[in-house]
Amino acid sequence: MATDRRLPVGAEILPDGVHFRVWAPRAKRIVVVLHDDEAPQPGMSREAAMTAEPGGYWSCSVQEAAAGMDYGFQLDGGNGVYPDPASRWQPDGPHGRSRIVDPSRYRWNDAGWQGIARTNRVVYEMHVGTFTQEGTYRAAAAQLPELAALGVTVIELMPVAEFDGAFGWGYDGAALFAPYHHYGTPDDLRHFVDCAHAAGIGVILDVVYNHCGASGCYLRCFADGYFTQRYACEWGDAINFDGPDAAPVREYFLANAAYWIAEFHMDGLRLDATQQIFDASPDHILAAIVRTARAAAGARTIYIVGENEPQHTRLVRAPQEGGHGLDALWNDDFHHAANVALAHYADAYFSDYAGTPQEFVSLAKYGCLYQGQWYRWQGKRRGTPGLDLPPDVFINFIQNHDQIANSGLGHRLHQVTSPGLYRAMTALLLLAPGTPMLFQGQEFAASTPFLYFADHHANLAPLVTQGRTAFLHQFPFLAAPETQPYLALPNDRHTFTRCKLDLQERCRHHEVYALHKDLLALRRADPAFSQPRRGGLDGAVLGCHAFALRFLSADGANDRLLIVNLGKDLPLSPIPEPLLAAPEGCDWRLLWSSEHPRYGGHGTAPLDTTGQWRMPGWAAIALTPQPSAPQTAHPRKEEDG
Repeated sequence: MATDRRLPVGAEILPDGVHFRVWAPRAKRIVVVLHDDEAPQPGMSREAAMTAEPGGYWSCSVQEAAAGMDYGFQLDGGNGVYPDPASRWQPDGPHGRSRIVDPSRYRWNDAGWQGIARTNRVVYEMHVGTFTQEGTYRAAAAQLPELAALGVTVIELMPVAEFDGAFGWGYDGAALFAPYHHYGTPDDLRHFVDCAHAAGIGVILDVVYNHCGASGCYLRCFADGYFTQRYACEWGDAINFDGPDAAPVREYFLANAAYWIAEFHMDGLRLDATQQIFDASPDHILAAIVRTARAAAGARTIYIVGENEPQHTRLVRAPQEGGHGLDALWNDDFHHAANVALAHYADAYFSDYAGTPQEFVSLAKYGCLYQGQWYRWQGKRRGTPGLDLPPDVFINFIQNHDQIANSGLGHRLHQVTSPGLYRAMTALLLLAPGTPMLFQGQEFAASTPFLYFADHHANLAPLVTQGRTAFLHQFPFLAAPETQPYLALPNDRHTFTRCKLDLQERCRHHEVYALHKDLLALRRADPAFSQPRRGGLDGAVLGCHAFALRFLSADGANDRLLIVNLGKDLPLSPIPEPLLAAPEGCDWRLLWSSEHPRYGGHGTAPLDTTGQWRMPGWAAIALTPQPSAPQTAHPRKEEDG
């Protein structure tokens, strides 16, 4: 391998031309076929034979090749020319030619960017194709100042690796190094990240290392060793990280992780469905990915998040403790409890949650609810212990791409609950100690749905629709015959376009937008909410639908009390709960209320915390201590006689 290559595979521009390298252990002969549309005879093809290397690799340098030229690989004299498995761009989609890209041509403006701050992160999940009407990196970049003003500090981009079709979620990646061509060029993606850094926002990329798309992926044409049938993966053949020929496969995926960090200045990764990444080797691929990504970032701080349905906390434990070293985990428990409380879901994977005050107190104190207990829906134990973990390792959310789409009709949470309950739960999400995450449009109560859409070819589309329908049938209300005509077809372009946000709703739904802005400003500025720590919070159940969270400071002066009431007005008398007692010499003062008219509420009556408390219904309030007013002595009446 050329020693000055940045990545072990792909086409790279070096001083002596373009160096090509690919892993194809079963090939007997490989030729690079170059297409130059700017040659004297446009479309003229040139060929260069590759040289076999040890370990099944092939490589060659072509002096005449240059950035902007298209190419492919011809194997063993066959008629087909295949795209590069490590192509940096597929301008005509995954079935077309690969294009040589010079990443050094982009002039970055983020030299002073140090990476995502280690504290007070606020994550925003974004799908580029539906975030704006244009559905491009450039159009999304224009909205970054507004997201910064909202209080977002981290954008989590849903997958952008090239996939087949004109629209899709991105989880069926086909060319894992090539940014999706319908969103723009690779430099357009670099521009997006550059603009995010200028706005003070980090960008992490959702990557799929558990399977490859059923259409458009040509890895198997080069080597069967990319995949294994030793494990059962939900979405196709599992990736071979620990079997025969696993070393080049591991190298390919590790190079991919480093590539996004180094060449696109990504601030981290979100690792999709890690429970479907199988590796029995001593050095688990997840731990190797974390090390590789951090090394690629150099001095920059990066943020690596894992989705792990079984809630295995070893992912976020340090390597010296036997962990994989990730920074955070998605917390499905928070979502499920919130949706049961607000929308009264009780079926399928919601059936092991009650949405009770105790669940929310435990979520705030301990992260996940299931840390090894029996889980009826799956008929097995779920989760592993995490009582000792800091609160910010758990990413809390009440909506995400999967869960909105899993409602069948793509309903947003505010559409299936009351305004008061939605405001109260939003307050809990954004002020609780865990790391909050918003799904695009949530901040202004978007009226647009988010549905499952995938533009698969004619033979595959019916199978995908059948599979999606079967998955949704775990919910009896979606399996009902009356519902079937209303379930959107994934491959219908209208399904996709319906999901595009109307950003003018920021103005039309200004009350909800103000709610999110003010809460994030409070979280950012207030010392109790901005610096969550393990052991820095306690909670108490106040009633069937109400609970209190006490944010504890060293001297009590910066204590805060967050009371959430998901039921009707609640009088408290007597009040045998010490967490409601103000610090010595202080009384509680109202700091914030979800019932403020600015948010569409009815206003908050004065809270008399010296006598009987009366908590407003379907609301959340935050209280702060203030010095008690001096007590005025009441003169005694003179006695008669």
